[in-house]
Order: sequence, then C-alpha cells, then structure tokens
Amino acid sequence: MSLYVVGHKNPDTDSVTAAIAYAELQKALGEDAVAVMQGEMNPETKVVLDKFGVAAPEIMTDAAGKTIALVDHSDLAQAPDNLDQAEIKAIIDHHKIGDVTTSNPIFFCAMPVGCTGTVLKFLYDVNKVEIPANIAGLMLSAIISDTVLFKSPTTTDDDKKACEALAKIAGVDDMQAWAMEMFKAKSAVEGVPAKDLVFRDYKDFDMNGRKVGIGQLELVDLSLVENIRDDLYKALQEVKEEGGRHTVLLLLTDIMKEGSDVMVVSDDPAIVEKAYNVKIDGPAVWVDGMMSRKKQAVPPLQDAFNAA
Repeated sequence: MSLYVVGHKNPDTDSVTAAIAYAELQKALGEDAVAVMQGEMNPETKVVLDKFGVAAPEIMTDAAGKTIALVDHSDLAQAPDNLDQAEIKAIIDHHKIGDVTTSNPIFFCAMPVGCTGTVLKFLYDVNKVEIPANIAGLMLSAIISDTVLFKSPTTTDDDKKACEALAKIAGVDDMQAWAMEMFKAKSAVEGVPAKDLVFRDYKDFDMNGRKVGIGQLELVDLSLVENIRDDLYKALQEVKEEGGRHTVLLLLTDIMKEGSDVMVVSDDPAIVEKAYNVKIDGPAVWVDGMMSRKKQAVPPLQDAFNAA
C-alpha cells in the first residue's frame, strides 16, 4: 500500500515541498510513497515548482482507508478529512504538537526550527541519502519562504545552515535575488477574489473551545491591497459566520517594513487587544514586528483565550 505524504489544508510552499521531499526520501529508503496536497497551490509555490522542474502533486482531501504521513502540521483541523479512518505512519513538523492522536507508535520528528524543509534536511543527512538538486531547490525555497529570508523570529541557525548547503546542491548562486522573485509571486493579488486571498495561507485553531481562524498575506508593499481592503474585511466577516468561528484574523504582513496590519473580526475584540497589547479602532491595527503567525500571532492569542 502506498504511503500518502500530505501537508495541511490551504497549502503553502513549505507544505507542498515538504510532501514532495519526504516522499522522495521514503522512495530512496525503499518505500512506495506519493506526495499529495489538499488544495491548489498558491502563486509562490507554482513559481518554485516551475523553477526546479517538479510536477505538482495530485490533490487528495480524504484520508479514509489510506496510509498517511503528515508534514508541516499535526492538527486535526488542518489534516485531511476522515483521518480517523486512516493509518498514520509518520509526522514531520516544526510547529507545536497538535491534537492528532494514533493507536500505534509512529515515526514523529518535530524540531523547533523555522521550516519543515530544515527538518527534512536533517532527516536526509541522518539517513545518509543524497538530496537531488531539484529537491534541494524546493527545500531551500520553503525555508526562504517560511523564514522570510531569515527576517522571521522563527529563524534559527539550523535554517541558515540548511539554506547554505541546499543552495549549493541546487545551484542557486544568488539567494537574495531568488527570494525577491518568490516574494513578488507571493504578493500577487490582482484579480484574485478576496475570499481566495483570505484562504491563501489560512489555518483554523481551537482556542479554549473557540474556533479561531488566522490568515496571512505576505506582501512586498501594503499598497498592493489598498484598493481591496473593504473586500477583504467583508470576506473575513463571511468566513467568520459561515464557519461558526469566534474570531477571524488576517495578517497583512509587510515583508520590507517587518510588521503586520492585522484585520480583526471577532465576537470579543478585547481578547485580541489583550493578546497583542493594541487598541482596535477600525477594521485593522498595525502590530510592529509581527512577521510570524506561528510564533507571534498564535501563542499570545491562545494565552488570551485561555485567560478569558
């Protein structure tokens, strides 16, 4: 039976490339592994796969009856449907441990680094498997994306070292130039429906029994969304109501200024104000230095909900 390697819902570059890289590692170790994803790729991920000549994984949203390896997540809300009817064999991640449980022991590797690509570099090295140039390019790009070329507070020395090694294998001589090419693709918003932008990089969380959604748009300049802010806010309101959510946030992250305009729709905005020590007066509030959902948006909000 094939091992299906899958990242989280609303896949980003790390989620897609991690599925491909882990599937390739398992193939090298003699296992029949297939990389899949739970939705369409975003513009940045398309640019990355095109550059390194790698085909997009097929879409798979139902895990029933399958053997599964999860990458870049361990939360049920982000996992494929019917995961309880699947056999989970492995979890490879760099986030907090989520609520996925298993009935048998599995291979579990989670490291406090900026990207699943860095964890995979470690696993390739430990298993003494040579990384193909195109796979190295995918892993490099994922680390660049997740760490915003080392600007994110999630960045570690391991991420930087992994990038240096992977760039050599992939033949990427100018990491800065490649990063800017990726970021321009990531910033592409023109002509995209507002709700699609909300869901481009979006995750739901359980915060003390309340369903909380957090999306993020990383942009080279906030002026790119100036004319669609009203549409984005209306889309947030729809997402909140349709999904029975208590709170929905959209981080409009300015990569160059290193901070985020946080759009907020909530049953209790005071919880968000307490979490980020801000006063919400309008649809959005600027939070200086906020670059990472994982490290800067989720933990203080989780604490605020736990205390509410």
